[in-house]
Amino acid sequence: MSARIDLNADLGEGFPFDVALMPLITSANVACGSHAGDVDTMRATVALARAHGVRIGAHPSYPDREGFGRRHIEMSPSRLAIEITAQLWSLKAVCFEADESFAYVKPHGALYNEAARDPALADLIANTVHEIDRGLALMGLAGSELIAAGERAGLATISEAFADRAYSADGRLVPRDQPGAVLDDEEALAQVLSLIERGGVIANDGSWLPLRADSICVHGDNPHALDFLRALRARLAERSVTIAAALP
Repeated sequence: MSARIDLNADLGEGFPFDVALMPLITSANVACGSHAGDVDTMRATVALARAHGVRIGAHPSYPDREGFGRRHIEMSPSRLAIEITAQLWSLKAVCFEADESFAYVKPHGALYNEAARDPALADLIANTVHEIDRGLALMGLAGSELIAAGERAGLATISEAFADRAYSADGRLVPRDQPGAVLDDEEALAQVLSLIERGGVIANDGSWLPLRADSICVHGDNPHALDFLRALRARLAERSVTIAAALP
């Protein structure tokens, strides 16, 4: 049976690998200025994605440049909705200027991880996206509250899995500060193939975890990501897996 998978990466965050990474992915999560990036980096990333035919997504976060969006920031729901709205409209303006558009929204860092398990936060994000553009898709952790919230809001959803992160039996990512949370290259390659060919992964307790993945995230904040992506694409080509943007 033929298979297809989307490969996404977070770009426009100030790391020097975007130009090399862009041809190797099919979806680019563009930082919207609150955890990293600014109007100029958004412009450059949108132009680069367009040049390589890569689908563009918005990557909003808590307003936390100092912590790179990886910390919880206490905010009222209304203030957080305004913050997310401002970030999405910033990228919309950049895309409009370039006669381009973005197709989906994927929260970043702490906002992503919290929305994966908090239904109220997930609903806030999904409803905010819907108010801005109901044609946008919402990308989130496969099987998470964010995907459920997107479906409740009437949005198309894109279920995401991670190449290099271990999973617990409940479908959550193992926290980075725990042993074995980050997989080595061979483990990560095997995990991606398991997701595509078997529809799940082996959790950190040895149990089988069914996971439906439309898109695989590969972290692009280090030069090693280039080697890993090339190896991954070669493995997928050997198995005649089509690499293309996810169809929500």
